[in-house]
Amino acid sequence: MRAAWRAAAKRVPHVVIAAVVLPDHLHAVIRMADATADYPRLWQDIKKGFTRRVVPAGGRSPWQPRYWERTVRDEAELQALVDYVHINPVKHGLVETVAAWPHSSVHRFMARGVLPNDRAGIGDVKTGTGEP
Repeated sequence: MRAAWRAAAKRVPHVVIAAVVLPDHLHAVIRMADATADYPRLWQDIKKGFTRRVVPAGGRSPWQPRYWERTVRDEAELQALVDYVHINPVKHGLVETVAAWPHSSVHRFMARGVLPNDRAGIGDVKTGTGEP
């Protein structure tokens, strides 16, 4: 996944603010590098690059054909979405704490001191994303 994402980033510049990769889906909060950046192409490149690396020739893509995007309007919404991304492994019952999931940008936030290392799980965060 990292190799596919890095290759896509060379073609479609962006910054990954937060991301988590789960067994059957992923969540990401991305800031496009400029107004001309092509968000649909970014996801197309990531999906294609990943599929080419892991699916045998002629095999079926593991990706659903769609994705959901939304425009973040303010800092509070951004923080809520970042929190939602980070708690997703807990929400899905994969781990008991956000720090226990290795495929998450939460570790980068903890290393920089933005989040405490003992960050637990869902009870810590009110995401306001509209999801249970």
